[in-house]
Amino acid sequence: MVEKTFCMLKPDAVANGHIGEIINRFERVGLAVERLEMSIVSPEQAAANYAEHQGKPFYDGLISYITSGPVVKMIITGTDAVRICRKLMGATDPLEATPGTIRGDFGLTMDANVIHGSDSLQSAAREIAIFFQE
Repeated sequence: MVEKTFCMLKPDAVANGHIGEIINRFERVGLAVERLEMSIVSPEQAAANYAEHQGKPFYDGLISYITSGPVVKMIITGTDAVRICRKLMGATDPLEATPGTIRGDFGLTMDANVIHGSDSLQSAAREIAIFFQE
C-alpha cells in the first residue's frame, strides 16, 4: 500500500552535512520525497510534536535541541513508507543501531540521533499537519 510519512533530519544531521546522503538512502529503496523544507522548528511546533514526552526528565533538553538549528522536514511517499523509513533509520539509540542504518552510521548520542520519523500512519498525519501548515 502506498503511504505518506513524515521524516525530519535533526540539527546534527544538517550541521554535519548528511542531508544528501540520507535523502539518497530513501530514494535508493524506491521511496519518493514528495515535499521538503529546511527551517527552524518553532517552540510551538516542538511542543506539539513531542507532547507525549512533556513532564519527562529529558523533555526540556529535547525541545531545546530540536529548536537549536535548521532541520530538514520531509513528506516521504511509497509502498509501506512508514515501515521502510523506520527500518532505514535504525534503533533510536545510535549505540544500538545496526551499521548501515542512518542512526548507526551518523548518530552520535540518544540526543543527537540524526533523524525523526513517524512510527505510524496516524503519527504521520499528525506530524505533517504540525510541520507543513498551509
